[in-house]
Amino acid sequence: MYDPVPLQISALGFSIVGLLVLVLAIVTIWQMVRFVDAYDKQALTVFGEYRGLLEPGINFIPPFVSRTYRFDMRTQTMDVPRQEAITRDNSPVTADAVVYLRVMDAKKAFLEVEDYKTAVSNLAQTTLRAVIGDMELDDTLNKRQEINARIRKELDEPTDEWGIRVESVEVREVNPSQEVQQAMEQQTGAERRRRATILEAQGERRSAVEKAEGDKQSNIIRAQGEKQSQILEAQGDAISTVLRAKSAESMGERAIIDKGMDTLEAIGRGESTTFVLPQELTSLVGRYGKHLTGSDVATNGHQLDSQGFDAETRELIGLDDIKEILGEIDKAAEMDVEELEQQAKAVKDGAPNADGAGGTVEDDPDTELEEETSVSS
Repeated sequence: MYDPVPLQISALGFSIVGLLVLVLAIVTIWQMVRFVDAYDKQALTVFGEYRGLLEPGINFIPPFVSRTYRFDMRTQTMDVPRQEAITRDNSPVTADAVVYLRVMDAKKAFLEVEDYKTAVSNLAQTTLRAVIGDMELDDTLNKRQEINARIRKELDEPTDEWGIRVESVEVREVNPSQEVQQAMEQQTGAERRRRATILEAQGERRSAVEKAEGDKQSNIIRAQGEKQSQILEAQGDAISTVLRAKSAESMGERAIIDKGMDTLEAIGRGESTTFVLPQELTSLVGRYGKHLTGSDVATNGHQLDSQGFDAETRELIGLDDIKEILGEIDKAAEMDVEELEQQAKAVKDGAPNADGAGGTVEDDPDTELEEETSVSS
């Protein structure tokens, strides 16, 4: 009789073997196929030997004996840990930075350096300390771009051998010690107080200069007015004096005529019938008759115009020079408004003005007023 047990065992064995073969086939296919992303490259080694780079997409490699190493070809950001350094003027500072790098040659990055990120980080730390140590404190705080450029330049040569390109280096913070910060704050406060004092002094100086300029112009105008008034007053006094003299002369002549007439009246009252009259008395009688009849101011029935002053009198009282004198006074009193505005603007800007003030408040307006008055006179 036939025993079915061995047949069942054989079928089970074939099933297990078939399952193992299927699993082995699946694993083999999995090991043979590599999917590479678009921004990656992978280094391939077979039995430890470098065979090349796997490009983005699907790649087939020898199964079980191959290994791949992934490299990101995009720009990568790497933080440089905070570093303590001593500047050239012996001031302790702490600084940190950020390095932007990219893998340009994955083969060099795989074969020339064990871990390019670690290598670049350590190199950036030492370079940062060296660059800061070669600069003074003020330069480390003010010249960030120079620090960045120097660090990048120092990193370029060794990283090129690793197939890495350092695209940029940015120093984020440079902080001096607490004692140095306090000293800097005190220095900054003192500098600001000094600037405030200087600005205040300059403001007071400009105000004083402008006030002095205004007083000067006011004094000049007032002096010109007083001068014009005095000249006109003196001219009036001269004319009045001459007129009084002419009037006195005319009154003296009339008094002589009156006296002569009184003498004639006294002679007429005498007992003598013969009179001897001097020629001067006859002339006085004629002039008195003309004065009474008004014939001394009329000729042929026409009224005569009043006669003006003779040349000697006009020259004495300066009648012909009045308009010229007044014109000179008005010209001297005229103010060039545009010139005054330019001088005021120059004084406000702190530049030397046209009259030599030079932006100082030591000019004596009274002295300049006396000189201006003397010249105009």
